[in-house]
Amino acid sequence: MSHDIILKVDNISVKYGVIEAVRNISFDLRKGEILSLIGSNGAGKTTTLKAISSLLPLASGQILLRNERIDTLQPHEIVKRRLSQAPEGRGIFLNLSVEENLDLGAWTVKDTSTYDRDLEHAFELFPRLKERRKQSAGTLSGGEQQMLTIARSLMAHPEILLLDEPSLGLAPQIIEAIFNIIEKINKEGTTVLLVEQNALQALQISHRGIVLETGNIVLQGDAKDLLKSDEIRKAYLGE
Repeated sequence: MSHDIILKVDNISVKYGVIEAVRNISFDLRKGEILSLIGSNGAGKTTTLKAISSLLPLASGQILLRNERIDTLQPHEIVKRRLSQAPEGRGIFLNLSVEENLDLGAWTVKDTSTYDRDLEHAFELFPRLKERRKQSAGTLSGGEQQMLTIARSLMAHPEILLLDEPSLGLAPQIIEAIFNIIEKINKEGTTVLLVEQNALQALQISHRGIVLETGNIVLQGDAKDLLKSDEIRKAYLGE
C-alpha cells in the first residue's frame, strides 16, 4: 500500500439548515488503502461521503483530489475524475435491466473501447449479475441489488470508490461475500473509503479506521489497533 495522499478532507463542516451534521473534520485517504468510517446512526458518515461527491455543499473547509479542489465541482465532474460512489439505499434503476444499469455506470468513460472488458470484469466479480443480465433490476434480491450498485460504480473506472453501508439489511452470508469482493477490488488497485455500521467487518478488511460521533472525529488510527481498543469494543462490537 502506498502512503501517497490521494484525497484530502480539510476541516469541512456540512449543515442541514441550521443543524451542523459534520463539524470541522479533517482526514486523508492514501492511495491503495481501505479506510473505514464507522459510527452509529447520525454520526455524519453518509453526510461526509455525500460532501466528497458534491451531493451536499460544504459550509466551510475544502476537499482536494490529487491536490485539485473538487468541492466546487458538479457530481458528474467528480466521477469523470475517477471518484465514484455506491450510495446507501442502492439507488439503482429498478425498471431497467441489470445490463442497462451497468451501461449507465459507464457513461462518463470517454474510451468506449474498454466497455466490453469492464462489463466482463463486473460479471467476474459478481457472477449472479451475469446470470441475470437481462433481468429487471427491480426483481433482484437485496443482496443482488447491492452487488449491482457496486458493479455500476466500478464501470466508471474509479481510482477511488466510496461505499456507503454496503452490508445494510443483508443476510450474513451475503455480507461476507460483499466484504470479500471489496477486498478483491482493493487488491486490484482501487482505493476504498468505506462507511459501515458493522464496525467489526469493516475494520477487519481495512488498513485504517476513523470513528465519528455526532459529526466529530473522536478516534482514528490503524484498523488493527482500533479492533483492540476497549472503547471500540464496548461501543461498536458489543463487548
